[in-house]
Amino acid sequence: MPSPGAQQLAFPKPGRALKAVLILLFVVWLVFALGMNWAGVSPAPFFTLTGNTTAIAAGEVWRIFTAPLLHVPTGSISHIFFTMLMLYFFGSSLEEAWGPKRFVKFLILSGALAYGTQFLLSALLPDSIASKLVPSDYFGGSPVVEACIIAWACSFRGRTILLFFVVPVGTRTLIYLTVGANVLMLIAGANTPSGHIALFAGMGAGWLLGGDTPSPLRKFYLKYRLARLEREADEERVRKKLRVKRSGLQVLPGGKEEGRPPKNSLN
Repeated sequence: MPSPGAQQLAFPKPGRALKAVLILLFVVWLVFALGMNWAGVSPAPFFTLTGNTTAIAAGEVWRIFTAPLLHVPTGSISHIFFTMLMLYFFGSSLEEAWGPKRFVKFLILSGALAYGTQFLLSALLPDSIASKLVPSDYFGGSPVVEACIIAWACSFRGRTILLFFVVPVGTRTLIYLTVGANVLMLIAGANTPSGHIALFAGMGAGWLLGGDTPSPLRKFYLKYRLARLEREADEERVRKKLRVKRSGLQVLPGGKEEGRPPKNSLN
């Protein structure tokens, strides 16, 4: 791994987990692309896996987990290409630093959290607003890519990357560029297969699940557990004092002090 602050120019070496993820995404895209463009297969199977607020509310919860695997199968390869490219560049370092188990868990949870948040908000928002933020069917790995970028920037503070292999960019600037680009896309009303809410939720998931080691989410959980254990210990001490008080027993001082113990005391 390059030392902090070094400019990254060489292509990173992906780990086994990232390779498996990239192959899975490409195979899923290839199956639907060949089927819909060359075999005359109906797009219905594709749309049974996309995110859809009405369908999820009706019980088709699997869509939250399958939506990140799908990419535009017709007319363009840019959707799948840029998803795989960004996962390759930012995911390689994350897998190396975290290990494959945490890395894969991060990808799954960030995608589910992004689309789960979008489902909840799109169901709660008025239709006039939700229709501008969320397409009727939403899908794609872009929210996971956003999560990886934010997690990478938070995990490798002080490192510099070469944007487009030319412009040196620090981690803080990378976060500003990522958030700013999504804000401008929202203002411009740009169409995105993933939906705008999912993209911002993906960035939030990147910080929450991968912003540090341990992650901020795990830190919150550990603090909650510690506070709960301390509260339980305090409550147990209070209960012990009450039990002693109700029993009527008392502790007698030892030694050769003057005075006799009360007659109702045990010797």
